[in-house]
Amino acid sequence: MRSALALAGITMLASSGLVVTATSASAAPPPTPGPALVTAADAALKANARTVKASTKDRYAVHSSKRDANGGGVVRYSRTYDGLRVHGGDFVIRTEADGDFAGSSVGLAAPLSLGTTPKVSAERARKAATAEFSGKITGTGPAELFVDASSGTGRLAWETVVAGWAPDGQTPSKLHVISDALTGSLIGSYDEVESVVGTGNSVYAGPVVVDTTQSGSTYSLVDPTRGSGRTCDMNNGTSTCTTFTDADNVWGNGTVSDRQSAAVDAHFGAAKTFDYFKNVHGRNGIFGNGTGVPSRVHYGNAYVNAFWDGAQMTYGDGAGNTKPLVSLDVAGHEMSHGVTANVVPGGLTYSGESGGLNEATSDIFGNMVEFYANTTADPGDYEVGEKIDIRGTGVPLRYMYNPTLDGSSHGCWSTSTNSIDVHYSSGPANHFFFNLAVGTGATPYGNSPLCGSAPPVTGIGREKAEKIWFRALDVYFVSNTRYVNTAQPTNTARLHTLSAATDLYGLCSTEYKAVQAAWTAVNVVGSESCADNDFSVSVAPATVTVDPGTSATATVGTTVVRGTAEQVTFSTGPLPAGVTVSFNPPSVTAGGSTTLTVSASATAGSGSFAITVVGTSPSVARTTTLSLTVNGLPGCSGTNGTDVPIADNTTVESTIVISGCAATPSTASKVEVHIVHTYIGDLVVSLVAPDGSTYVLHNRTGSSTDNIDQIYTVNLSTEAANGSWRLRVQDAASLDTGYLNSWTLTL
Repeated sequence: MRSALALAGITMLASSGLVVTATSASAAPPPTPGPALVTAADAALKANARTVKASTKDRYAVHSSKRDANGGGVVRYSRTYDGLRVHGGDFVIRTEADGDFAGSSVGLAAPLSLGTTPKVSAERARKAATAEFSGKITGTGPAELFVDASSGTGRLAWETVVAGWAPDGQTPSKLHVISDALTGSLIGSYDEVESVVGTGNSVYAGPVVVDTTQSGSTYSLVDPTRGSGRTCDMNNGTSTCTTFTDADNVWGNGTVSDRQSAAVDAHFGAAKTFDYFKNVHGRNGIFGNGTGVPSRVHYGNAYVNAFWDGAQMTYGDGAGNTKPLVSLDVAGHEMSHGVTANVVPGGLTYSGESGGLNEATSDIFGNMVEFYANTTADPGDYEVGEKIDIRGTGVPLRYMYNPTLDGSSHGCWSTSTNSIDVHYSSGPANHFFFNLAVGTGATPYGNSPLCGSAPPVTGIGREKAEKIWFRALDVYFVSNTRYVNTAQPTNTARLHTLSAATDLYGLCSTEYKAVQAAWTAVNVVGSESCADNDFSVSVAPATVTVDPGTSATATVGTTVVRGTAEQVTFSTGPLPAGVTVSFNPPSVTAGGSTTLTVSASATAGSGSFAITVVGTSPSVARTTTLSLTVNGLPGCSGTNGTDVPIADNTTVESTIVISGCAATPSTASKVEVHIVHTYIGDLVVSLVAPDGSTYVLHNRTGSSTDNIDQIYTVNLSTEAANGSWRLRVQDAASLDTGYLNSWTLTL
């Protein structure tokens, strides 16, 4: 069944899938959820709504559910907000075998709060999307209004799907174009069609055994043991596909002179990929429901490509129709896109770092299928596409042991990794996986260099590495997981793979430490500790609100995680101007608690702030976060002078809380903004009212001018004065960065 859930007191409704899901006609449905498991997860969600950044306008629908070998539950949900689907709003609820809450994964940085009335019409968005398409258009769908939360922060957007043919005239294209519903500016785009730029004699895998179906005296390439997956001949066209048949059940001759040879590779690849996921990871085929995968070969004329379209595999014959793209790792790679899209609601967002993790997942499992098949003609090698010679130079497409060898991929994470093509932002994850499985330095496959001053890594073997990566994907990843995530620091591939390693091999096991070291070796660093004596720290309540000139208290608790209880001394990270924090007592033995008092001076600026609470022992430091809101002084103006860093391609916010304002906001309200940032043409600056209505102040104007120091006049007469007002700053391009210095709102 499909299950929909609203928080207590909110009407239950049904919900749709997310933005990057394959079309409903082609995507296979996820496995049917177990009612008892879903009921337990629903209860855990209601009791722990804060962990998934819930808002009162949210509604949730179950995407999939499963139990692991220990009886624990994993339930994935999609989200809508005020009736609109939320891309990037998906989350995971994990439960213990007895149904108790065990944890969650979420991509949102904070509960959604935005208006849902567009200022740009659907028709304008549709026309703009059509202009983004390169090639021959066969149809443009209607623009759909949705909430784009792929960055961790929600914004109102239009999505339009433009269908047609790529400039080569042979590659089908379903281009999803995303534009801002308030400004009309292009947010981004991605193509739904993901590509790689008896017995049988295959082109690449050599003589192999393939499963076929007999009808009378005729055999067909339909696999009866793997969901009736069939292999068919496109006859070098782009429309009709005829299932291969044979009289003696001996297929092909091992060369391209026989059309059956490439079909054997494709059929064998589909079978081995199905078997790999079923036998190694317990997943019932690509779609998780036992359905086979259709494979179409001899597509197009001299078509140098292969692609997954959400339902089937398609292979071209390569340059001169002599180099079919049907190698094992290519088959495994493309079909693994199907696994990712069916595990994570909509798949990992196909852009930036999330798209790189999507591509890396396919590279990783494509290679693991190659190892699993264990053929002498095409053994596993941690290279991608080494057999198909897609560039005509005799070299692989990508190298997992040293991604930079292809001339474009990143081998080490950097702040620019989020801004490059997904086939190249896959590099850090590919490099990580190789280091985890094999190790760094000289190896039988190639030399794996270290990034910076990272220490060498000893591999734990591909059998353990592949299980860690699959569990991270299956249980922890959400659609906007990244390498480094400043908006939602817990939603990273490093932390999710560490959680997977903990589940499989234990906290601070050899495998856990290898995951830490392998990420550090590609410049994705962390602060996790495996000290002999360790503890955790928590704060309750986690959210406090104070008026200027007042204070509030919370209890900071500690719990021994491992070893001997040590003395823990408390402190905080940087505090907003006019705010102080004290602890009584200032230190405790781990297992004890202290009272935290947060005080705001009479002149403290209003706003919402995250205060880092630090507990330090002789062995380790642990942190938790206290969310603080400082109300504004009674009146109709406020200032927030706390600096907020603005990184490339991110969206940040700063809050002013207005309270005690008896007046109606003016038609000429003032917003004074001070931003230090080179090239302000990168920036979109908006004022967000308490009800979520958005007023754009600056929309990528000013070109190469540095810094914004300006007072904007805004008609806010339709807004309620009191509540949380936010200044939202989006950096929409690469290279230039800066920070929000201060801003003042006068109603």
